[in-house]
Amino acid sequence: MKRQPTSLATENSHSVEEIEIRGHIVDSLILPKILDVITSFGGQFSIKHIDIGHARTDPSHAVVEVRAPDEATLEEILAQVCDHGAVPTSQHDCQLQPADIPGTFPEGFYSTTNQRTEIRWEGRWIPVQDQEMDCGVTVDTAGPTARCLPMTEVHKDDLIVVGHAGVRVFPEERHVERHAFEFMSSGVSTEKPKGVMVREVAQELFRNREAGEKTLFVGGPAIVHTGSGPYLEHLIREGFVNVLFAGNALATHDIEHALFGTSLGVHLDEGNIAEAGHEHHLRAINRLRRAGSIPQAVEQGLLQSGVMYECVKNDVPFLLAGSIRDDGPLPEVVTDVLEAQRRMRQMAKGVTFCLMVATTLHSIAVGNLLPGWVKVVCVDINPSTAIKLTDRGSIQTIGIVTDVQPFLRSLVEELTALESGQSSTGG
Repeated sequence: MKRQPTSLATENSHSVEEIEIRGHIVDSLILPKILDVITSFGGQFSIKHIDIGHARTDPSHAVVEVRAPDEATLEEILAQVCDHGAVPTSQHDCQLQPADIPGTFPEGFYSTTNQRTEIRWEGRWIPVQDQEMDCGVTVDTAGPTARCLPMTEVHKDDLIVVGHAGVRVFPEERHVERHAFEFMSSGVSTEKPKGVMVREVAQELFRNREAGEKTLFVGGPAIVHTGSGPYLEHLIREGFVNVLFAGNALATHDIEHALFGTSLGVHLDEGNIAEAGHEHHLRAINRLRRAGSIPQAVEQGLLQSGVMYECVKNDVPFLLAGSIRDDGPLPEVVTDVLEAQRRMRQMAKGVTFCLMVATTLHSIAVGNLLPGWVKVVCVDINPSTAIKLTDRGSIQTIGIVTDVQPFLRSLVEELTALESGQSSTGG
């Protein structure tokens, strides 16, 4: 369906640029967002052409003339609408500038989003690899190739994209088909039926494993404190977790429980405080440091159960990132935060589903590293954890507000039912 142009422009606006937007721009609300950006930044628009797809599967296309009172305002508007996928029709190659200071971008560098991005070089659109928000884009003109580059990893003379010319973004669009997250698509709520939500997370985990795809689990120490460790162990043993990110605390209290039967000095099976139990976490760390590492503790027979034991026995890689609060820490804990970021980026490559459970800081940190097409579920008793993730740009996050123990228990029950159903049908 074609519509007549809609004009809000005036003769007083003299800086003009024409942009085009393609895709499911109506049902994903991309076009309204772009028009709102234009007017909120002091510009005006004229819709020169719009072709709306007849079926829900059909993409739409719009050409919009943007007018602004001056070039600076126009540049600001174009920079903003670029992140929503709008591209100037007078296409130019991206502008490159060599980095003059290590660990620092040139002024005016293009700041990335977590959405799929391409840059234009020598008339060709090139996909940007290693997509991540809050980075720059470096280009190897010999390839040519482009990739996201964190600020701390900039080397002198790296060619960095500056400005928004020759850059286009592909926002994640609403899927037409019904999928596991459609029911939960309104984001964070304390009032949604938890059983249905847990069932859909289980189905997503199950599909991910059966498809041979990669699931990342981000966990906090409450998993151990609440007695939920065995459920996470089950997920690891059965192949539903392919990578584990955590801090010193989860691993320490998991190992404390394996060695002493306590977590923070409390017997998890009885709920009473052990004599001198407050020392247990430190004694657990000390024993592991004497053993040399978590894998060596498993090999020596010192560590015979728990989450970390299952990671070692099932070849599930893990990354323990340190903090200023850590006791010890355990031998594997990466205390250099920049090094931890680098390792997390490498280990998160190829992840298609991420389950974050009971950890605010780790969840936000990992969310910052994931591209926008990775499905993310954040489970926490505090709704602000999922809200903060969304506010910081991880808009694909689905929040489930609930206690850790009933969530993981129900998740394992749902997965067990799915396994039984597959067996009964001969799958």
